Amino acid sequence: MEINFLAILVAALATLPIGFIWYNPKVFGSVWMKETGMTEEKAKGANMIKIFSLTILFSFMIAFVLQTMVIHQFGALGMVGGGAMTPKPSYDAFMADYGHAYRTFKHGMLHGFIAGLFLALPIVGINALFERKSWKYILINGGYFIICLTIMGGIICAWE
Repeated sequence: MEINFLAILVAALATLPIGFIWYNPKVFGSVWMKETGMTEEKAKGANMIKIFSLTILFSFMIAFVLQTMVIHQFGALGMVGGGAMTPKPSYDAFMADYGHAYRTFKHGMLHGFIAGLFLALPIVGINALFERKSWKYILINGGYFIICLTIMGGIICAWE
């Protein structure tokens, strides 16, 4: 199974419009600013090129790992053995039978949601607890990652 770098990039870029909506003042932006202590002055003084560049890089890294969670066929080569260039005949047979199984947007969303709920939310929550942040902060940021991973999972899984 080859890595689809275009799907990974599109999934990574999907985090930006989700963030624009999620952190909009009319959605959760005002509450998030209050919970983080962010002010308009601090926000205006930020290096947005650096922030968005690193956001895309980090999102790409997340999407790269997420593909192994949402595409079940990634584990087939490791299960049957052989190299990527010289897979065993059982790998070819498996891919012929199951190469397109569960490769839907809906299925990817399910696994992305599970990754968000059971991986991203606890990571955000643990950091927030030690930083003495509120439950609002945890739910806003954790919710953002649950939504992002859900959409990212759908894109990555469906794009063959």
